[in-house]
Amino acid sequence: MTDHVRQNEKPHPLHIIGGGLAGCEAAWQAARAGISVVLHEMRPHKRTEAHETDGLAEMVCSNSFRSDDHQTSAVGLLHEEMRRAGSLVMRAADANKVPAGSALAVDRDGFSRTIEAALMALPNITINRSEVAGLPPAEWKSVIIATGPLTSAPLAEAISELTGAESLAFFDAIAPIVYADSIDLSQAWRQSRYDKAGPGGTGKDYINCPLDAGQYEALVAALVTGEKTLFKEWERNTPYFEGCLPIEVMAERGSQTLRFGPMKPVGLTNPHRPEKSHAVVQLRQDNALGTLYNIVGFQTKLKHAEQTRIFRSIPGLQNARFARLGGIHRNTFINSPLLLDNRLRLKAMPRLRFAGQITGVEGYVESAAIGLLAGLFAAAELRGQDMPHPPVSTAMGALLQHLTGGAAADSFQPMNVNFGLFPPVGAPMTPDGKRVRGKAKKPARKESFCVRALQDQQPWLESLPTISAAT
Repeated sequence: MTDHVRQNEKPHPLHIIGGGLAGCEAAWQAARAGISVVLHEMRPHKRTEAHETDGLAEMVCSNSFRSDDHQTSAVGLLHEEMRRAGSLVMRAADANKVPAGSALAVDRDGFSRTIEAALMALPNITINRSEVAGLPPAEWKSVIIATGPLTSAPLAEAISELTGAESLAFFDAIAPIVYADSIDLSQAWRQSRYDKAGPGGTGKDYINCPLDAGQYEALVAALVTGEKTLFKEWERNTPYFEGCLPIEVMAERGSQTLRFGPMKPVGLTNPHRPEKSHAVVQLRQDNALGTLYNIVGFQTKLKHAEQTRIFRSIPGLQNARFARLGGIHRNTFINSPLLLDNRLRLKAMPRLRFAGQITGVEGYVESAAIGLLAGLFAAAELRGQDMPHPPVSTAMGALLQHLTGGAAADSFQPMNVNFGLFPPVGAPMTPDGKRVRGKAKKPARKESFCVRALQDQQPWLESLPTISAAT
């Protein structure tokens, strides 16, 4: 139990390093609880290899939060739990959503502006535009490090020296973005897979480019033989994250890999030709105006000239104009099961907490969720209050448990939220809370996880001292 703050004693400010999704969410949660927050963001003072703007909460790799279905999807469930916990990231995502089938995708610029405006409107948040080069000063009694995949070298080195463990790293690749008016819709067509409409969508939210067998084989060959970006010496032994492999790395794994991955043709019907497509390249809306589309799953380390040449061989993209070509950057994360306690504090120096991708979660929403929890933990500690853990039956609780003890430290790798992290359920339940008799089908099992999670989350929300203090 945390010692209570002495009467009339003002809590120390909370310092948050990193103005990405996790840092911004942590700042929002702590500030709403009455804590003074200093949010440190090194851009534009110091640039990164991947960011293009100086805005807070810039989305670098993709504009998608993935499935928004909170009844059968683990990430959709995480969306809903965060909404119920007053998440700023989810509020901004909902306010800036663009059509994307069953997924929740956002206008990147609008999303960033909404986050920054909300934080700047709170009088107890100060935004400091400078680099924290090394360990935070000793006088900073409470710190959240949420520097994400692009942690600056001085800070990363200081963390490594403090923990006595080498940082783990992998490459995170960026997909190219195409101007919508340069896509040939006499060959491509608009349709979501299985005509499924998601948040703000119509069932025609993707642009689909069909390939026959010969075109597909030629594309795979071009991806494999195309000239790639050369890695720096310090990057060469860095492993990729399996959930965000470059398209050419997937192609190298076998000639049919892409047909069963990002280019699978199922659930799509080409209105221009009666025969079924051998493979399909999908493009997803990237901004609210609908003027930009990103090529789904085509994150790449191909050189820019090669990208232009190869991607223009795709039917419908012969005249494509690229607003941004693909790229690649190094991602760093710590061995959280070994280094962090169950409140996300560094065991070697408990005044430091970690949040976001640097903890070893993968994905925008997962990163923001850990930021949300870190902000609540820090705020409660500074206020001298107890902070209950979210139940492990919830998506947030399952992620926290995975990071702080559920995963094996000797084989720890980045992880998206998934039902494999949740404790088993008994007899499956339907969304209205009724038990399913007999052997349950897979959708019923997923629904049971979601029903249980939202039921279990509510008492936890009601018990949060920081939530009640903020209202």
